[in-house]
Amino acid sequence: MYVIQPLLLVIATVSAGAGLLAWVFSRTPFNKPLLGGFVGGFTGFVGGLLFMLPLNFCTFETEHTTIDVIGGLLLILLGMGITLGLGYWILSRLLTGQQLLPYADNLPGAFSGRWAVFIAFLFLLPTIIILILFNYIPMAQTFQFATLLARFGTPKTKFVCLNNFTELVTDSAYLHSLLLSFLFAAGMVIVGLSASLLIAYVAYQPLKGARIYRSLLIWPYALSPVVVGTIFQLLMNSTGGVVNHVLQATLGIKIGWLLDPAIAPITIILASVWNMVGFNILFYIAGLQNIPPDLLEAASIDGANVVQRFFAITFPLLSPFTFFLVVTNSIYSFFETFGLIHVLTGGGPLGTTTTAMYQVYLLGIQGKDLGRSAAQSIVLLMVVIGITVVQFRIGRDRVTYGA
Repeated sequence: MYVIQPLLLVIATVSAGAGLLAWVFSRTPFNKPLLGGFVGGFTGFVGGLLFMLPLNFCTFETEHTTIDVIGGLLLILLGMGITLGLGYWILSRLLTGQQLLPYADNLPGAFSGRWAVFIAFLFLLPTIIILILFNYIPMAQTFQFATLLARFGTPKTKFVCLNNFTELVTDSAYLHSLLLSFLFAAGMVIVGLSASLLIAYVAYQPLKGARIYRSLLIWPYALSPVVVGTIFQLLMNSTGGVVNHVLQATLGIKIGWLLDPAIAPITIILASVWNMVGFNILFYIAGLQNIPPDLLEAASIDGANVVQRFFAITFPLLSPFTFFLVVTNSIYSFFETFGLIHVLTGGGPLGTTTTAMYQVYLLGIQGKDLGRSAAQSIVLLMVVIGITVVQFRIGRDRVTYGA
């Protein structure tokens, strides 16, 4: 029934976990390989079962393909990575005498007394209930649907293991939508942050009525993506849009902003940039206010011109803000552009604006395929988490904090 026996997998995870942590703790000042091996064996056992037990080791059954087996092995490695990392962190803190959690009495505003825990829990209860009902239960149901053959309007479901995930490897429509999402994110980050920094730098200059001007620059962020899409629909409509009306009256040309497959993605990026530009400007102006004027004056005395002062002093000191905005704009481009695309193009023309998030909508709501759409949404979430982790890894050492 199984290509690889579950018992052999469990033995392998226990042995690998025990050997890894025993080796790690033998090379540390603690020199506790036996204790490390015991903790590693236990956490390896838990990690091996973390994802496989709910799936009943279905990926290793004989009727499944090689891709299913590889997916199962990756899930086992992911589970082991989580549990082994947690076990190493707990054991290392215990051996060094550090507390796992901070004492409540040492925290500002902490509850004290016999009923402290009960009172704190009572205050947190409404938030906990809301999170469970509207976040955690739907999240668990999404993971459940991702392993089922389920459709809207039909009460029957069938367990299909990881088929909804493994089929994405050969799904050209989904791979195309995922590639478009990356391109949209890159375009929005590059164009949006460049324009926002330029506008913020100009708006920060001492001008009469600068506060009013800055407030007007920020207000687009207060609009929802659906409202922004409606505004750009009126501006960029190919037949009666304001922009085309002006272009035809002045230059005698019309541009298919929303109908041309080569131009429609650019229109979506421009609308997204306009929606987020106020948010970006707000942070960049705050960053410019924190730059000591003494540094700029010293550079000016040394003969540095405006461009040299900007790239040598201003831009490096804005790196914490740029790093934060790169992460937030990337997340926005993957998730929040759905409203813009739905209002402006509906995923067209010819699928050139069908991002991964919009593909989930087309498959799950219009196509009524809950299982595959749930799997796609989970993959998209993992992709965004991975991008964020990579951005933190790369950007952490390149960010200059403090002046």
